[in-house]
Amino acid sequence: MKLRIVPASTGLTWVKGGISVFRRQPMAIAALFFMTMASMSLVSIVPLIGPALALGLLPSATLAMMVAAAEAMQGRFPTPAVLLVAFRTGKQHLRDMLVLGALYAVGFLLVMALSALVDGGLFAQVYLGHIPMSAELAESDEFQYAMWLAMLLYLPLSLLFWHAPGLVHWHGVPPVKSLFFSLVACTRNITAFIFFGLGWLGAFAIGGVLISLLGALLAGLGLFSAGAMAGLMVAMAMMMAAMFFSSIVFTFRDCFEPPQAADVDLPDTKLDSTF
Repeated sequence: MKLRIVPASTGLTWVKGGISVFRRQPMAIAALFFMTMASMSLVSIVPLIGPALALGLLPSATLAMMVAAAEAMQGRFPTPAVLLVAFRTGKQHLRDMLVLGALYAVGFLLVMALSALVDGGLFAQVYLGHIPMSAELAESDEFQYAMWLAMLLYLPLSLLFWHAPGLVHWHGVPPVKSLFFSLVACTRNITAFIFFGLGWLGAFAIGGVLISLLGALLAGLGLFSAGAMAGLMVAMAMMMAAMFFSSIVFTFRDCFEPPQAADVDLPDTKLDSTF
């Protein structure tokens, strides 16, 4: 396995990749993303351990969307079977993905615990859905400090786990080593990831503006209600999120040399031939 260093503009190519692959199989990818989120939500309601279990499933869910995107880019229809890809490729692979999930859950809960030192746990409870958000709470200095601290601490956590599911699945890297390699790949290609983040911020902003304008136009014609507008905004947010998760596989593809296996299901490694 060899690390690749890519130009900063590659970050925008990754954004284009997520949008392009979604356009190829919009219904399948949107449905898979919804099923993934629904499964994690169902697991989270298990008493006591539900939230931790749901957090532990996130690396596997990310891998499922990566595999689905790779399937779509190769002209194949991604079926719901990809949701179980992390758990049906051998006992060692299963153990590694479970370890990776456990490490993510511990890391995330640690971030929430550290933020709780600032505001007594209010931000953590809001984020985890235990208490509702209110204007008074959002304007609280302690709540805002805790929010910014959590965001600051979550950044290195996300870099650690960004490539880790793909490294475990496609390269057979042990969980702890995958975290190290993921962090190195992200930091060495940080300019590309900055462009990637800015590109998605722009895409989400443009999508929100377009939906707002469309809703306002239809509401002015008496064809749209406030409830329908809210539903449209949620649907748009889900589709954009599905595109974002689909783009992760392109960041992985370009940051590492492909494994020397004949049946690797990554998209074409040549950027120009992909889009």
